[in-house]
Amino acid sequence: MSSQQDVIYGLMNELEEALDKGFPLLSNLAIVKKDVVVNILDKLYAALPDEVKEARALLRRKDELQYEAQQRAEKTISEAQAEASRLLSESDLLRAVQREAEKIKEQVISDCEEIKQKAYEEANSIRSQALDEAIRMKDGASVYAEQILTGLEQNINRLHEIVKDNQIQLERKRSEIDGATGSTYTASQAEYAQDYRL
Repeated sequence: MSSQQDVIYGLMNELEEALDKGFPLLSNLAIVKKDVVVNILDKLYAALPDEVKEARALLRRKDELQYEAQQRAEKTISEAQAEASRLLSESDLLRAVQREAEKIKEQVISDCEEIKQKAYEEANSIRSQALDEAIRMKDGASVYAEQILTGLEQNINRLHEIVKDNQIQLERKRSEIDGATGSTYTASQAEYAQDYRL
């Protein structure tokens, strides 16, 4: 383990020397040969202990898992938002349908009330007309009956007069007949009595 550390420290020293040998540009910048630095870094990575490599692999895996989890979370959130939008849209549609159904229901109730009111008014009108017609018919029937009864009364009165006149004439004729029959009977009696005496 100490030999690995020595190798690492040695490589780090080489890296420092490469930086020192670089061409300075500013106080904190320098130009170094890329292949020299890359070569030293490759040796450094190769010299790292297995635990460090495993830890680095675990960190990379952790980053990958974190990225995958983030992707899944974003996908889930996106799907949830889409579903929420769909449900909201369906909810809006449902509310619109419910509002339309309420309007139709109110219109049907209003139409029914209007039809009911018209039917009630027509029924009252028909009843009123029928009542007026019945009253007219009753009045007409009363007048007609009164006319008939008056005519009958007049006819009965005329018949009564005719009957009285006939009774009077009959009584006269009877009296005349009785008078004639009585005088004839008296003469016959006298004649019979005379014959009897003879």
